[in-house]
Amino acid sequence: MSIMDFCPNCETRLISKRDEEETKGTLQTVCPKCGYKKPGKQKPIVAPNSIKRSHKESITVIGKEHQIRTLPTAKKACPKCGNNLAYFWQVQTRGGDEGSTLFFRCTKCEHTFREYT
Repeated sequence: MSIMDFCPNCETRLISKRDEEETKGTLQTVCPKCGYKKPGKQKPIVAPNSIKRSHKESITVIGKEHQIRTLPTAKKACPKCGNNLAYFWQVQTRGGDEGSTLFFRCTKCEHTFREYT
């Protein structure tokens, strides 16, 4: 739970703001009206490590090393061998306002194909 602090000069509610130049990225409590900065110990903001991935790397496709035998199956003709049974799973590969992509893997030849819903 955070405590609300008010400016001793103009009684405006203080806001938290990162001051890059003056305090090397630490979080300051500042008055947006008169610019008063609350003195005291401030903890530095530590940015989490992030991994940049290309769009292609962010699409989840279940590899052959995964335990696909636990996935549900559907009657779907394989375009490679014609088998009528395939494992399936869904992945949101496009925007949140668009349908997800349905992936299939043939139970016979293990060919993976997709269907956009």
